[in-house]
Amino acid sequence: MRSLEGLSAFGSLEELILDNNLLGNDLVLPGLPRLHTLTLNKNQITDLESLLDHLAEVTPALEYLSLLGNVACPNELITLEKDEEDYKRYRCFVLHKLPNLKFLDARKVTRKEREEALVRGSFMKVVKPKVLCTQICESFQNTAMEEEWSIGLFYR
Repeated sequence: MRSLEGLSAFGSLEELILDNNLLGNDLVLPGLPRLHTLTLNKNQITDLESLLDHLAEVTPALEYLSLLGNVACPNELITLEKDEEDYKRYRCFVLHKLPNLKFLDARKVTRKEREEALVRGSFMKVVKPKVLCTQICESFQNTAMEEEWSIGLFYR
């Protein structure tokens, strides 16, 4: 499933399981004021902050969230470059953005995690480089074309 069209007709929905789909960063949920449980396991979500900002806006009653199996959820079993510290930072950032959560992924939110999220959560954001390889390549090609154009003018 890639589209959530029609979901807006279920405004009183309380639980939504969207595991094992092709949902990505373009995920848009309608306002679901009663939704308390959302699982998005094993999808293609990479932009954690955008997702959390969106969920904070459209799911104010959210208490149970699971994002396991997405790039946005660092997990050493799925990605060898990630470790338990990455996962702790992730939990702290998620709880900073969604302070009403009681469960995140497969674990209950602890009082200690909640306190740390209040103090340090905003600093746990994973920052990605804004310039992508394709943008670098396009920039290089544009520069090369401009140089060819100016050389052509010079020789004419």
